[in-house]
Amino acid sequence: MAIPWATIKSLLIFFGPMLVPKAISYYRSVRAAPPRGSLPVRRLPPKAFNAIVVLTAVALVFVFRGLVPFFAPENVFARTQSRLQIPTDVLFNRLSSLRQGNVLTDVDTVLRAKFVNLESRLLYLQFGPDVLATCPFCTSDDPRSYFYYALPALLVPHLSNLFIVSLATSDQVAGPSGPKWRTTAAITSGLGAALDIYLTSSYNYQANARATRLAGLDPFFWQSRTIRLLSLATLDCILAYLIFLSSTNRAFVDPPSAAARVEAVTRQLQTTKSRLNAVGVVKNTAIRDEDLRERARAYWQHEGRLMRDVMEERDVVEGVNDALANRINIRDIARDADEYALNVLPRMEAVGQQGAGG
Repeated sequence: MAIPWATIKSLLIFFGPMLVPKAISYYRSVRAAPPRGSLPVRRLPPKAFNAIVVLTAVALVFVFRGLVPFFAPENVFARTQSRLQIPTDVLFNRLSSLRQGNVLTDVDTVLRAKFVNLESRLLYLQFGPDVLATCPFCTSDDPRSYFYYALPALLVPHLSNLFIVSLATSDQVAGPSGPKWRTTAAITSGLGAALDIYLTSSYNYQANARATRLAGLDPFFWQSRTIRLLSLATLDCILAYLIFLSSTNRAFVDPPSAAARVEAVTRQLQTTKSRLNAVGVVKNTAIRDEDLRERARAYWQHEGRLMRDVMEERDVVEGVNDALANRINIRDIARDADEYALNVLPRMEAVGQQGAGG
């Protein structure tokens, strides 16, 4: 199924004004986006995993249906290895010999009645056997009638996949990382459906009339069906990968808002304050209890004697003297200690002024 250059130019002219500005704005937003900063890579959330499983399973179904011949409608010309211009009786005699009991099916009987002219055979290659056999108002004199009848079946895979994609990108299934891709997936699905309709509508089915051999036929219906299903599978796989990247903070990460950052800092401060209060309660309890107070005093007395003994050892004394003489600047340490004490503890002047003001 070759796409002519004129068709490609028409598609570019139609979709270019819509897609190019969006691509430029997306590039600029990526360039201007703040760095991910303190957002670390995290494990895949359970909801995002559920969405990825759904999309991957649907993609596998599309691939399976698109590549396994068992699920594809039968092409009588390929099945009987016959050329397009073969006489109708010869074609269906060959086909009946391949059927169980050498009996044609109901669809075969309808197709046999319609294959009396070349136009119907050409439309068969464009729209497939179901449309040609079941359309109640279509005639070969009006080829567009077959397109109108085939349009719902053409849209069913796209609409089904759009429904599944919308479900998989919902907040209930995918979590917060899913809805951000819903609009992109819906637009892509719509463009894919529009392109599929355009290619089917504009296909030159008369080109097969010049084919004198089976190898020269263009089975448009079967090729487009395979491409359609594989394209939907590719879309689902890409969407699953995007959800994986965004949900694990590997890419496409939206920085938290100012309100969210303030709330997170507030929670951390409350947690720290609660821990400090707990430490104060424990320390107050230890000081008020006589037994605990005696055990703490004994511990620090033992610790003091132990450290004095260690510091009196010759090796320790030499190491401390060497560090004080060559590696440590006592003035810098004293200055840093003074600055830390002034920042942590209030100045006595400020305390006095507060007391006087009270």
